[in-house]
Amino acid sequence: MEIDLEEIKQRKTTKELLEFGIINIDKPSGPTSFSVSEFVKDTLELRKTSHFGTLDPKVTGVLPIALNRACKFTGFFLGEDKEYVGIMRIHEDISLENIRKMIKTKFLGEITQLPPKKSRVKRQERQREIKSFELIEKYEKDILFKSEVEGGTYIRKLIHDLGQELNVGAHMLELRRIRAGIFNEDNKYYPSVNLYDFEKAVKEYKNGNEELLRKMIIPAEIICKLYPVVKIKKDNLKQIFTGKPIFNKDILEKPKIDKGEKIVVFSEDNDLIGVYEVLDKENIFAKAEYVLQPIKQK
Repeated sequence: MEIDLEEIKQRKTTKELLEFGIINIDKPSGPTSFSVSEFVKDTLELRKTSHFGTLDPKVTGVLPIALNRACKFTGFFLGEDKEYVGIMRIHEDISLENIRKMIKTKFLGEITQLPPKKSRVKRQERQREIKSFELIEKYEKDILFKSEVEGGTYIRKLIHDLGQELNVGAHMLELRRIRAGIFNEDNKYYPSVNLYDFEKAVKEYKNGNEELLRKMIIPAEIICKLYPVVKIKKDNLKQIFTGKPIFNKDILEKPKIDKGEKIVVFSEDNDLIGVYEVLDKENIFAKAEYVLQPIKQK
C-alpha cells in the first residue's frame, strides 16, 4: 500500500514539518556526527535532534538528522544497509585481480568483524553482511572502491582486515557514505544538503521565506518506505492513541504479513499512527512499539 508523502508534506505547515521531519545532511570532513546534529538543532532552534548512524569525523556524506518528535524513530532506521565509496591504500603493490580473488573468497557475504579499538561499542566479534565490494580503479597503490554493507559494519576495519589477509597491509585514505538505508545523496525529491545551503535556507526562513527550507525537510512519515503499511478505521482512534493493540476489526484491509514483522500504521485519512509488531493472535492483529500522539491544538 503506497502512501503519498508529497501530499502529506503539502498539507503540513513548515512548523509542523520541523516538529516531525528529517533533513538529509551532507556531512563535511572534520566535525563529528553529533556536532553536526547539534548544529542543526541550534540553527533551527529546535528542542532536540538525532542522527541516523555515526560517521567518523573525517568521513563525509549522507547523515540524516531527525527533528524534534522524529527523534523517536531513530532506532527504526539505524540497522539499514549503507553504501560507501572510498579510497584504500595498499602498503605493497599487488594486482587488482589478486585483491578481487581475496574479496570474493573472504570479504563477501557474511563475515566476522571485531570492532576497532577506538569504537564506542563493546569489542566482541559480530556477524555482518558485505553485499557488494567493487574495486573500480587503481593508481599505483591507491584503489577506488565501492561497497554496500549491512548497518554496523566498520569500513575502516574491513580495509585493514583485507590488507592483513593479503599479507601486504592496507588502510583507508578517504571514505564517503552515499546511501544510508532509504536516504541517498542524489534522491530526486530529497538529495543530501550541505551545511552552507542549509544555513542559507534557515536564514531565509527566519526572514519570512520558507521555500528553501521546506524543500529540504522530509516528512518523517517516510518510515512507510521501510515497513509494510496497514491502514485502520477512524472509529477507534481514541483507544488506539492510548497504546491499545490493533484488533482485526480495526483494519481496513488485512494484509498478508507474518507474525513478528514490523508494520507502519496509518489512518484512512493518511495520518501516521505509529509502528507496530504483528501478533496475529485471536482477535488482536498487532501491538504498539511506538504511537505518535496527536499534537494538542492550543
